Amino acid sequence: MTARPHSPDIRHDAIPPKWVCYLRLMRAHRPIGTLLLLWPTLWALWLAADGLPPLNVLVIFILGTFFMRSAGCVVNDLADRKFDGYVSRTKDRPLVAGWVSPREAIAVFVILVTLAAVTVSPIITPLLELLAVVAVFLAISYPFTKRFLAIPQGYLGIAFGFGIPMGFAAILGTVPTVAWWMLLANIFWAIAYDTEYAMVDRPDDLKIGIKTSAITFGRYDVTAVMLCYGLTLAILAVVGSAMALGGFYWLGLLVAAMIALYHYQLIKDRDTGRCFAAFMHNNWFGAAIFAGIVLDKLI
Repeated sequence: MTARPHSPDIRHDAIPPKWVCYLRLMRAHRPIGTLLLLWPTLWALWLAADGLPPLNVLVIFILGTFFMRSAGCVVNDLADRKFDGYVSRTKDRPLVAGWVSPREAIAVFVILVTLAAVTVSPIITPLLELLAVVAVFLAISYPFTKRFLAIPQGYLGIAFGFGIPMGFAAILGTVPTVAWWMLLANIFWAIAYDTEYAMVDRPDDLKIGIKTSAITFGRYDVTAVMLCYGLTLAILAVVGSAMALGGFYWLGLLVAAMIALYHYQLIKDRDTGRCFAAFMHNNWFGAAIFAGIVLDKLI
């Protein structure tokens, strides 16, 4: 279908300064996406290093995560600018509101990817370079999967979890099998939390014809979310067993399971405000698993 962008009536004096518009385009004011991208990366770095990774590698991956998440947001808004005006939650994004032009957005994206490349350059290897190219491709292509994939959140899980093989490659110079299992766990986690997110926009997405897991799962959406949480934890349990991780790791998984059960209480009635709260609360799910890994390696 052909959609026209939302055209809010904005007074010139109501437009924020340009630098603020760029930061909003990058979603710098909403760090939850960066955190959801960062947690699995940190899981991988700590496990690959068998404890605290080298400080330079840690800083590089934290900065790289911010730059690539920001670049992904810019591409997402470029791809969805003709649809976002029809979704109540996104109708005031900078591109839709006319505060930033598509050409400016492309320039911001190029700068962010360049910064990411410069950031990782001190530790680059042929393998890490290959994985970084794949990561950029995933970031660019994900927004377009909502046109044809029934569950684009699965693709998002690959994009958001690709810091896992990159982290292992940076520390070990190779990507062991356990890293791919962790990536699979992240795919199911992303389907869980982004379905909660998609449940908020489902009425608008149905009108404009975008595909999401919330639409695909239909009345089984809550069941699917909880199943994906369960698969995430089950796969991470396999990882913990394979790596002979100790009690604190299992405690972290237990806390994460309790958080998932709390999310069930939030989403079971499909109230949009509570579904969005569940999505935001996934920061603590990732943090609980990370805390278990850190404590296991520290004590």
